Amino acid sequence: HQTLCITSIDFQRRCLFGFVELRVLPLTSNLNRLKLNCKQCRIMRVCIREEKKEDWYEAGFQLEDSNRPVCPDGKKRNLDYFLACQQNAVSSADPDYGGGELVIRIPKEVLSCAMERKQFRVSIEYSLEHPDSGIQFVTPKGDGTMAQRAAHLFTYTYANSSRLWFPCVDSYAEVCTWSIDITVDKDMVAVSCGELVDQVFTIDERRKTFHYALNIPTSAVNIAVAVGPFEIYVDPIMPEVTNFCLPGLLANLKHSTAFLHDVFEMYEENLSCRYPYTHYKQVFVDQAYSVKAAYASMSIFNTSLLHSSRIIDQTFITRRVLAQALAEQFFGCYICMQDWSDAWLCSGIAGYLYSLYVKKAFGNNEYRYWIMKETESVCQYETDGPGLPPLHSNMIESTANQSSSSSQHSPRSAAGSSIHLHPHLTSVKQREVAWSKSHLVLRMIEIRIGQEPLLQVFNKLLSLANTTAQPKVDSSLWRNLLLSTSGFLKSISTVSGKDINVFIDQWICHSGIAKFHGSFVFNRKRNIVELDIKQDLSKGTVKYVGPLTVCVQELDGSFNHTVQIEDITSRHELPCHSKSRRNKKKKIPLMTGEEVDMNLDAMDSDSPVLWLRIDPEVTWLRQVSFEQPDYMWQYQLRHERDIMAQVQSLVALERFPTAPTRDALMDIITQKECFYRVRQEACMCLAKVASASADSWTGQTAMLNIFKNMFGSKSAPQIIRYNDFSNFISYFVLKTLPIAIASVRNIHSQCPREVVLFLMDLLKYNDNRLNKYSDSYHLAALIEALSATITPGVAMVSTQRLLLVKLKDDTQLVLAEVIRRLNLEKLQPSYRYCVTVSCLKALRNLQVNGQVPADSVAFEFYAGFGHFEDVRCSAIECLADYTKVEVSEKTLNFLMEIVEKDPVPYIRHHTLRVLSDNPPFTRKSDSPLCTQVLVERLWHFMWSVNNTVHDWRLRCDAVDLYSALFGRLTPSCVPSQGMGIVIDLKEKKIMNLSPLP
Repeated sequence: HQTLCITSIDFQRRCLFGFVELRVLPLTSNLNRLKLNCKQCRIMRVCIREEKKEDWYEAGFQLEDSNRPVCPDGKKRNLDYFLACQQNAVSSADPDYGGGELVIRIPKEVLSCAMERKQFRVSIEYSLEHPDSGIQFVTPKGDGTMAQRAAHLFTYTYANSSRLWFPCVDSYAEVCTWSIDITVDKDMVAVSCGELVDQVFTIDERRKTFHYALNIPTSAVNIAVAVGPFEIYVDPIMPEVTNFCLPGLLANLKHSTAFLHDVFEMYEENLSCRYPYTHYKQVFVDQAYSVKAAYASMSIFNTSLLHSSRIIDQTFITRRVLAQALAEQFFGCYICMQDWSDAWLCSGIAGYLYSLYVKKAFGNNEYRYWIMKETESVCQYETDGPGLPPLHSNMIESTANQSSSSSQHSPRSAAGSSIHLHPHLTSVKQREVAWSKSHLVLRMIEIRIGQEPLLQVFNKLLSLANTTAQPKVDSSLWRNLLLSTSGFLKSISTVSGKDINVFIDQWICHSGIAKFHGSFVFNRKRNIVELDIKQDLSKGTVKYVGPLTVCVQELDGSFNHTVQIEDITSRHELPCHSKSRRNKKKKIPLMTGEEVDMNLDAMDSDSPVLWLRIDPEVTWLRQVSFEQPDYMWQYQLRHERDIMAQVQSLVALERFPTAPTRDALMDIITQKECFYRVRQEACMCLAKVASASADSWTGQTAMLNIFKNMFGSKSAPQIIRYNDFSNFISYFVLKTLPIAIASVRNIHSQCPREVVLFLMDLLKYNDNRLNKYSDSYHLAALIEALSATITPGVAMVSTQRLLLVKLKDDTQLVLAEVIRRLNLEKLQPSYRYCVTVSCLKALRNLQVNGQVPADSVAFEFYAGFGHFEDVRCSAIECLADYTKVEVSEKTLNFLMEIVEKDPVPYIRHHTLRVLSDNPPFTRKSDSPLCTQVLVERLWHFMWSVNNTVHDWRLRCDAVDLYSALFGRLTPSCVPSQGMGIVIDLKEKKIMNLSPLP
């Protein structure tokens, strides 16, 4: 058991005081020292007493010097050296392997108790002053008390980093019960994990103490606290759910969380198990570390997720985020991982449960579209990015040297198997992709054993945990609250009776994806399809051996064939069930059982094959490229009911800018029954096809006619109807079609003037007075469309700060509208300032294309502290692009100032991520920005106490940026140590041609 008591909080000084009390049960008889985790806390006193005695004995202690640098050698600038030092630093304090920053010497008066393995108590008084990480004080400027100014605080953790705000055993594997007491001002509310037992005022009634009890064994990692003048809303349908928000947001809170009882019901029904905690609390805060963070019985969210009933776009995002956090309550908080190698499993199961919600709430099409995009992102990261390590570490050492997906830009290569995928050593982007892969692997397991057996496995895990979590259960059984990969796979084998060891070895213990390229010919004499499949074994891929499904759509229906892949290149004969079109039926049966009429004039009269698909259900992590005639892609787009197949055909049809392709695309865009995302992608595909055939077809005219027919007024089609977004499908198409029209280019690679005027009219005649929904995102999309009309102009080069430029008429229209909308945003801001975000991107696009002089002043203004988070992020992205294109040292220094000093942790993180994704230079380029000053600044930032020593996410971001800029060896701009220096006597300078690591 552990007691956490926060006795005082000072918002003005950004500090708190408190103490913790741990009940320790020795497992060895020679225990004379106790190691705990504690960082950036000031320890004032440590006392220990035996469990059944009243006398406390003061204990000596030693707190690791937090000022100690990560790298002892101050001269090396080698990234591999830094990563090795970083791993050593993390390992030395890892509680799973006997590490810890706080070493407590057990007093001799209590040693006999420890030798007899009897329980004793440890009390630690501490303070936390001006924390760098782990807890965020939000203190808005203004008059009045802290409560009147909506000052609040909340804790946050990046994996196991609770040590940053209270002494504890900071490990997922060490669970215990909790008592949490928080004393705050009378106008404040304290929220924490567990059940609120009591709320007591002090004698002077100026402060009050909230008493929480968490009787379910929980790790310190899953403990959190939030304090502020929160408005409280108890869910009217589920009183167990309580929501907290900042003053003035209660109406939005009620609407944003109204759906949550449906998510509870769905999860409990699928798991055949009730929610494990007695209560669930949702807290919405400003300056959140991440958009969501799940802890035991509570979750902390970014307040920007809240929205009113007038907002359409944010509704889908908010529901997804809240549903995902609730899934993590079951697996991640209640049942957590046993070891870092099992981290993929908790996230994978939570992601799988969340996917079931997506399917139920948003439909099967949205679910399949999401699965397709997740698969694409994982595959792209494996092949084009640094790549992923195996999800589980059993095979990591034996495959480290031969894996084709070894990372070159992440700290994972320095980590051993004992801290496999440790978040303090792993790139944030890599962790995100690994979690995506985790739930995809769980889906692959579901395909092999069935959904019911898989849900039975989850139920079995929860049932064991429920039994263990009961009061008075022996703590030795608490291991059932920890989830291991081996135990999970054993449960699968027991419940399903199926052997999936080959699958486990390929997709969990090894990394990489399968990459197929297929083509076919139809053998008319034998009435068979001769299918050739070739595997690509380039970077990030592995040779796949096993079954593969091929779906052939014929005149008589859709038929699945299972082929066995053994070699890199293989040929397979697939018998056809239909004869040629001379013997065709009147209607063609599809895979869904539906029969449709098709115009078969385009197809080969001797072939019954309409189209082919490889692995249509995405049963593997794979990339597939397939060759078939354009008319087959057109048939597939028009008549296939699987949206994955339709999106695949859209990608393929970009290569066939023909009249039948255009007709098929226009049919899909105007087809109201078609899935809206397919219609959106068809709009963008038609724009590319129209630009490619500009010499023979006026694409913008046809697309303008489509828009007028769909959204124009009946009496005057050139004028858009008043806004009515009650049909969400039409709303999303309405947002996308103008952007697609603006992307069309004529034979001179210019956007026609009529398109610019058309978009200006859309903005002019936009009428939202009778619409019950906000048009904020619609206006933002129109600004984005205006930006898409911009084409490259004459480059402007000048040494003068101020430059008068004669702008083109179209550019004047666009620029004037962008500036006007930016000014209107100050008077009547859009939701989440989405119009401002689009305007900033449009302004940067004007600069990139040479239509206006490049300047960073506006972006620096909007990137400053005080603007809304989305606006700041957009401005920072523009500044990063400006730095790269203009090679601006001044702007790079400005961005580094944000990274080093900004008070919002997410903004610092986002800035580094943007610079890593779009680096101002790379190690292979000869840039004047590549200086020793920058190397020293970034290197110092990575290990300095005042920067990243307490924020591991930020340190990993900095490592990613360092790798993107300079690579893993010593940067070329740094003078070599020792040999390797070449002196050019003629030029009288030192050339560092071959820097040594």
